[in-house]
Amino acid sequence: MTEVVDYHTAGEPFRIVTSVDVPGATVPDRRVFAQTSSEVDAIRQLLVNEPRGHADMYGGFVVPGNDDDADFGVLFWHKDGYSTACGHGTIALGTWAVETGLVSAAPDGVTDVVIDVPSGRVVARVSCSAGAVTSVAFRNVPSYVVDRAVQVKTSRGDVVADISFGGAFYASVPASSVGLSVTPPSYAELVAIGREIKWALDPVAVHPTDPRLSGLYGTILYDDLGTLDDGPHQRNLTIFADGEADRSPCGSGTSARLALLHDEGRLGPGQVLRHDSIVGTTFVGRVVEETAGGVITEVEGAAYRTGTATFSLDPHDPIGTGFTLR
Repeated sequence: MTEVVDYHTAGEPFRIVTSVDVPGATVPDRRVFAQTSSEVDAIRQLLVNEPRGHADMYGGFVVPGNDDDADFGVLFWHKDGYSTACGHGTIALGTWAVETGLVSAAPDGVTDVVIDVPSGRVVARVSCSAGAVTSVAFRNVPSYVVDRAVQVKTSRGDVVADISFGGAFYASVPASSVGLSVTPPSYAELVAIGREIKWALDPVAVHPTDPRLSGLYGTILYDDLGTLDDGPHQRNLTIFADGEADRSPCGSGTSARLALLHDEGRLGPGQVLRHDSIVGTTFVGRVVEETAGGVITEVEGAAYRTGTATFSLDPHDPIGTGFTLR
């Protein structure tokens, strides 16, 4: 039996699991072990597949951090495997850590929760008021531009994409360039073209120092909604893994967008990106530092507990760890 705590961040689910032992000296090593272990991966499948999950389920195994400076580590997973980064999951984990008392927090103010993820060390800056968590600003690993105006042939014609890194690699494409807008009626078409672009550009995304982080994780299809008094306003649907759609504005994807906007000069000092999702939820992103390796970003949102559960697998169940039906 496996106990879980479920949250959602801006509409995107995150299933937290603390009872799975994954060997390894570091979080990246543990991710490799999980990818190759049939026993560990069977637990991921059990929790993400139907009938216990669904094709757009997301979650993570909480594991030890790389050293004592981290509060804990996490292995992020989805229906197709294990991701290198997850901003919405980091926001959920920061909320969970403070709400459960795993990390002590003052009733009023900001508490840093330090989390080791496969792409590096991130910080969930948890804001509390009167003892309740009100928001979390997740400070990411350096984000940077990889390439501009990469051409790809698709079923909707030639598309031009910008590639950037925000803990994972993303291709950014204006939804209008494929004849769509980021609205619920276009959802199925957005997923189809996002999946197509992701696989076409997958070989382009090569990490300069760690091949375990290589590969294009997702396609960000976005609408540019203009500029507000304090910065750009955009809406996006991020299609990641093999056709999974982020209900939130995508945390690590927002970092990748911030790197591009900063590079374009559209995000000046003190400005923020208002980043909306297809379901109308919002993250606020900002660049807080420039480094030799890229810009340090903060992406702010909120997560809410949706329930707890204990899942089991009847040894006589003919469908085993389940299935995915889209």
